[in-house]
Amino acid sequence: MSQSYNRGLIEDFGRWKEFSAGMWAWIFHKFTGWMLIGYLFTHIAVLSTAIGAASGDPALIPQGEDVYTQTIQGLESLFIIRVLEVGLLAVAVFHILNGLRLLMVDLGVGLSAQDKSFYASLVLTGIITIASVPTFMDGVAI
Repeated sequence: MSQSYNRGLIEDFGRWKEFSAGMWAWIFHKFTGWMLIGYLFTHIAVLSTAIGAASGDPALIPQGEDVYTQTIQGLESLFIIRVLEVGLLAVAVFHILNGLRLLMVDLGVGLSAQDKSFYASLVLTGIITIASVPTFMDGVAI
C-alpha cells in the first residue's frame, strides 16, 4: 500500500505566508494574463458598438455625429475609465516584464537571481505606472 500525504485542510488560508517569490510571480503572471484577456473581450465588445462609424462609410456617419469618436470621448471623460486605464497599464507592464524575466530564466540567464528579478519587475512596474498617472489623468474633471 502507498502512504497518503497529509496536505492539510483546503480551508488552511494561512499557507500563503509560506509562498516564495517564485510562487507570487506565478500567481501574478496568471492573474495579469486573465485580466488582459478580460480587457480584450471588453474592448472588442465596446468598440463593436461603434463599428459602423469606424468603417469610414459616410452614410453610416450622421451629420457631425461620429459614433466611434463619441464613444471614445464619452469613455475618456469618465474619471473611473482613466483610473482603469492606469490599472490596465500596470497589469500590462508587469505581465511584459515578468514574461521577459521568465524568458531569461528559461534560457538559463539569471537562475540564481530569480527572486531579485521578480522584485525588480515589481518595482519597475510601479515606477512606470506612477510616472504615467499625470498623462492618463490630464484633462479629467473630478
